[in-house]
Amino acid sequence: MRWNRQQYLDLMTFGHAERPMFTELFGPLVGLDAEWRAQGATEAEINMSAFDWDYVPYVFCGGYTGLRGPAPVLLEDTPEIRRERDCLGREMLLLKKTATIPLPQNFPVQTMDDWLKVKPFFTFTPDRIKWDEVEKARQAQAEGSLVVAHIPGAFDIPRELMGEEVACLAYYEQPELMADILGTITDTCMRVLDPISEKLHIDQLMVHEDFAGKSGPMVGPVQVRECFQPLYRKVWDLLQSRGARLFEQDTDGNINPVIPALLDAGLNSIYPMEPAAGMDIVELRRIYGKRLAMRGGIDKHIIRQDRAAIRRELEYKLHPSLRSGGCVFSLDHRIPNGTPIENYRYYVALGREMLGLPPLDPAKTGWARMAM
Repeated sequence: MRWNRQQYLDLMTFGHAERPMFTELFGPLVGLDAEWRAQGATEAEINMSAFDWDYVPYVFCGGYTGLRGPAPVLLEDTPEIRRERDCLGREMLLLKKTATIPLPQNFPVQTMDDWLKVKPFFTFTPDRIKWDEVEKARQAQAEGSLVVAHIPGAFDIPRELMGEEVACLAYYEQPELMADILGTITDTCMRVLDPISEKLHIDQLMVHEDFAGKSGPMVGPVQVRECFQPLYRKVWDLLQSRGARLFEQDTDGNINPVIPALLDAGLNSIYPMEPAAGMDIVELRRIYGKRLAMRGGIDKHIIRQDRAAIRRELEYKLHPSLRSGGCVFSLDHRIPNGTPIENYRYYVALGREMLGLPPLDPAKTGWARMAM
């Protein structure tokens, strides 16, 4: 079912929700499509459209706040790998048979001098604002689309520049460097989004971090307060004062130790809430109540097991405290390889039944994932 922006915003901000939202966040991992074809899945099932997942159409606000530089240079392209050099000078390697995101093989920044060489790729220039896209966003919003603005992450960008180990140490060992990186990002975000938000109602602010693993986050509450919060709060306070209602962070892993600091920094929504990393959406609702909206939270690994395990997971996760708002029920990341299509069909049908949604109707289709 297609939701409009007002329905979605009301759901996620604990307003009136006509019914729960049940969706798929990402779709299959690389290779699962071949497994499913061998098991008799239809192409409509593989591209997700057969499952009539709930979704809200969204549109980019037209302001580019992150890395902006020359086009990458292709170094090698085979059926197995793709190597290219990006605008930061990093060699990026994509393993085509197992991944969709290329990984950097080296990093350009170790010191302040290194940063100053690439800093121009992050500073403000007027061409970061595409006024034709702003106008298209306004038109799409009038037709029910959610208008979304993005800002660079306070950990994500240092990690992209330095690698995880050096970035983590830089908070302690090179505070001037970290302050200059984050100050540059903040300045660019404000100079891009301030004029846009005067002309366009931005509904949601998004930030990508991915700063945690199973054992916990790679930064603590102190770093969130000292480094994340100045960026987050400055941008969010501006947009919220002009009507924005959602500020969502994308991060995997166990972020339980820093959730209070993230909420103080302005966030009010987080996804995908991975159970394997210790994220329990039912417990989080008990602790944080209406301060925290969530998407995801259903263990993707469970649907590789049996029907009894799938039922137990859904009976727990589709909790009454989450059905009334502030939650989009979904698997917590991509559907893993080894998931039988029959299990997935059962998961969808059972989830719909438990949430009081009608059975799937072949005449109705939802969003379709992009081909990989």
